[in-house]
Amino acid sequence: MSVEGSELSFAEFKKEVITDYKIACVSRNMSLLARKEVLGGKAKFGIFGDGKEIPQIAMAKQYKNGDWRSGYYRDQTFVLAAGMITPKEFFAQLYGETRTELNPDNGGRSFNNHFGTRLIDEDGNWKSQTAMKCTSSDISPTAGQMPRLVGLAMASKLYRNNPALKQFDQFSINGNEVAFGTIGDASTSEGHFFETLNAASVLQIPMAVSVWDDGYGISVPKKMQTTKESISKALKGFEKGPKDQTGMLIYTAKGWDYAGLCQMYEEGIKRCREEHVPVLFHVEELTQPVGHSTSGSHERYKTPERLQWEKEYDGLVQMRQWVVKSNLATDEELDGIEQDALTEVKAAQKEAFKELMDAFKAERKELLDIITQKTCICSEIKQDKIDGIVAGLQSSLSLNRKEILSAARKVLRHYCSACEKPNSMKSQLKAWVKKYFDEGHENYSKWLYSEDDYSALKVASVAPAYADDAPSVPGREILRDNFDHIFGNNPKVVTFGEDTGFLGGVNQTLEGMQAKYSDWRVRDTGIRETTILGKGIGLALRGLRPIAEIQYFDYLLYALQTMSDDLATTRYRTKNGQKAPLIVRTRGHRLEGIWHSGSPLSMVINSIRGVYVCVPRDMTRAAGFYNTLLSADDPALVIEPLNGYRLREKQPSNIGEFKVPLGVPEIIHEGTDVTLVTYGSCVRIAEDAVRQLADIGVSVELVDVQTLLPFDVNKVIAESLKKTNRVVFFDEDVPGGATAYMMHKVVEEHGGFYHLDAAPKTVTAKDHRPAYGTDGDYFSNPNAEDVYEAIYALMAESDPKRFPAIY
Repeated sequence: MSVEGSELSFAEFKKEVITDYKIACVSRNMSLLARKEVLGGKAKFGIFGDGKEIPQIAMAKQYKNGDWRSGYYRDQTFVLAAGMITPKEFFAQLYGETRTELNPDNGGRSFNNHFGTRLIDEDGNWKSQTAMKCTSSDISPTAGQMPRLVGLAMASKLYRNNPALKQFDQFSINGNEVAFGTIGDASTSEGHFFETLNAASVLQIPMAVSVWDDGYGISVPKKMQTTKESISKALKGFEKGPKDQTGMLIYTAKGWDYAGLCQMYEEGIKRCREEHVPVLFHVEELTQPVGHSTSGSHERYKTPERLQWEKEYDGLVQMRQWVVKSNLATDEELDGIEQDALTEVKAAQKEAFKELMDAFKAERKELLDIITQKTCICSEIKQDKIDGIVAGLQSSLSLNRKEILSAARKVLRHYCSACEKPNSMKSQLKAWVKKYFDEGHENYSKWLYSEDDYSALKVASVAPAYADDAPSVPGREILRDNFDHIFGNNPKVVTFGEDTGFLGGVNQTLEGMQAKYSDWRVRDTGIRETTILGKGIGLALRGLRPIAEIQYFDYLLYALQTMSDDLATTRYRTKNGQKAPLIVRTRGHRLEGIWHSGSPLSMVINSIRGVYVCVPRDMTRAAGFYNTLLSADDPALVIEPLNGYRLREKQPSNIGEFKVPLGVPEIIHEGTDVTLVTYGSCVRIAEDAVRQLADIGVSVELVDVQTLLPFDVNKVIAESLKKTNRVVFFDEDVPGGATAYMMHKVVEEHGGFYHLDAAPKTVTAKDHRPAYGTDGDYFSNPNAEDVYEAIYALMAESDPKRFPAIY
């Protein structure tokens, strides 16, 4: 729409403006009523988009099927205007509704105003993205939505420029899709924002970022947030001129100027879509009528003058004045529209709340029907206690599942301890509690990983095959040849990272790949780990199979927040509505110095649940993991052993076809005295220790766990303990790190405790980072002598005569 006249007739123009005003009024009333619901105790927390209605309506006019959004929790008007949510669904989010048919965006996993299109069907298959408007699932961390925006926009660039991708028209039509991003002005102070804009400006991708500027970051004014108190002024050096090859377009507008905003977005998005140029829209002078969130009030930190200005320059007030002044509607007509909007919102809220309460009441009735029936008489039953619990549950005014299940579990305590009759109240209640827990798992815990036919755990193992005269080659060549097969057989696979392209990787594992498959598929990037990771997420959401390379495992810390908060939670927070099958490739473990020899696995495995973690001992195993993961749709981190690229391995004859299963340890050396559990680069050290121990008659069963997430799904190590009755866990992480994790899994979860004749032991690195040089490594990391002595001491506990003290 062009406000100042265009293809629209006056009648059509008038109708569109009035419809826009109605949407703004509906959205505002959603914010106001939702706040009341929270403060009245019906919902836990609320954060809303009040004051940002007008620019979001203007932006939504340019949002087309196939386009993408990566925004945050102020965007309710945008998704409402785009037809992606209804007021009823908005309130279902607010109340934490878990049924995805009522709350399709997050199924109760996130709080309100966290949106996400359901991109996959119940079987895990992609829906057609070009047939709908798409939004990546929102997360709460400030600026956390920015890194993935690079990938969402870059995908359009790839679909437009790579002829082999033209066939995938369910994901793109000639790369015409724009990735819309939104962010609050205060959050532009985060490093993610600058890194994202820099990457987009270099790559020249169709990214359109809107900055909602209401002058504050909660209570902190922008003079304490942003250089020159203006993000658009601060970013002037990024602005693309007529002769520039890189950079971005910058537009500014007032947040209350409906006509100006419509014109700005129409012009800016057209250029973004057609030219593939990133655009920044700085929308100033926005307001926040009910403050930051339900956690506080903005009257505490804004001056009376500021509060009065916000009332006068409220977007709805200014739009109403413009509509009347332009003779598009009378005050009386607008009064009627506002009343209709309020009525619509109230009806939606009541219906959403009733549907939730009806479900809870039905669940409560099911429980009470069991508790109150008299199927047996028992002298031990504490009926008075049970009656009190029942009365409390029946009179509850804020019914929820916690209250229902808590009551059931407490009642169980007061039944006869000996009664186990099949139809007794106790038996029925135990069965009901189990069913309710199972339903709770479905509602709140399921779908951390894929559970459909595309699960990485369902990929069949294919062993490497070897010719009789198979040569031994440097490990890096096995990876190189495997990647060659991958790129040659799957046009969706792309890889990128620092020195990944022209150089072929710092260890030459991609040697010659860019020349053979183009720099669209094998690409260099700048030093920006966060957006390398984010780029991978965005590309994966758009149907590609990215392999994002983080040059060294130590550098993963730069990207860990994005990996933990975004990638690891994608499937979970959408309740299986979205998937991002990204493979993050890196290299780690011991090499040289503090920042090139890290193995902080406990940091990773405890912060990225939802991402599988593979720790291959050699390059054949690493290649097998890539083949497995590309046959599945789970995200994963593969950590190649940094000191193994030049070590020779037999060359498999079925390159690109063999697959290493996830969660299945390999017993490398069978033994009877003690089980030694390790992974990655430590396997070679363990093999050395096993040989040394064999010289003194100690038989060690050496187990390579291969993956830490998942871990030993078939309980192979616990079975080993039935034979050896002793176990040592060995790695290069800190004390209490990944070895403690492995011990927990084997000894506690898998029941290994019951087969032990001695306390389990761990052999780890020191608390500090590895020191420089050969000697620094030796005194910082565990070595074969350490493993030898730990196992020797374990054997000495049962036979001190045979194994006298060494020291």
